[in-house]
Amino acid sequence: MVLPVYVYGHPLLRKVSEEIDQNYEGLNELIQNMKETMHATDGIGIAAPQVGKSIRLIYIDVDVLAEKFPELKDKRMVLINPVLTVDETSPTVTREEGCLSVPDVHENVTRHSRIHLNWFDENWQEHDEDIEGYLARVVQHEYDHLEGKLFIDHISPIRKQLNRRKLNNIATGKTQFDYRTVVYKQSKR
Repeated sequence: MVLPVYVYGHPLLRKVSEEIDQNYEGLNELIQNMKETMHATDGIGIAAPQVGKSIRLIYIDVDVLAEKFPELKDKRMVLINPVLTVDETSPTVTREEGCLSVPDVHENVTRHSRIHLNWFDENWQEHDEDIEGYLARVVQHEYDHLEGKLFIDHISPIRKQLNRRKLNNIATGKTQFDYRTVVYKQSKR
């Protein structure tokens, strides 16, 4: 089932997510729904907070980028309770990023090109790997969601100011989306 995507301005996107265990109810169905949601919205990664679950779960499918980045061919990952360490000695690379939760905003973000990641897959098999290149960028972007951060937190204040109108329109529901979304409605007192 394609789930609605929580968008900029919703407080759930700013919460640090909780770890889960093998008894998390409906995990396999949630993973499947996240896959379907990500594909339906033309994304390459999605984190559980983006579909309203404040848990440490990410789905990544970067196969669509394999023509430009051959190392990404058939690369699909389910990351449960990931722990990420950025290799601060690795070179930084600046590339444009966008996000399903911040639609119509694309900005250059500088990230390190190498990370170390420990996680469990959907079968609860543990993985411990060094990841480089574009995949490292995607993992860092999605991992930020688990930490209550968005890619726009990595842009300069002036670039954020230049996007203020777009961000306000997203947060207030004035932006039209190609997919179902959840906009935070503050109660009026």
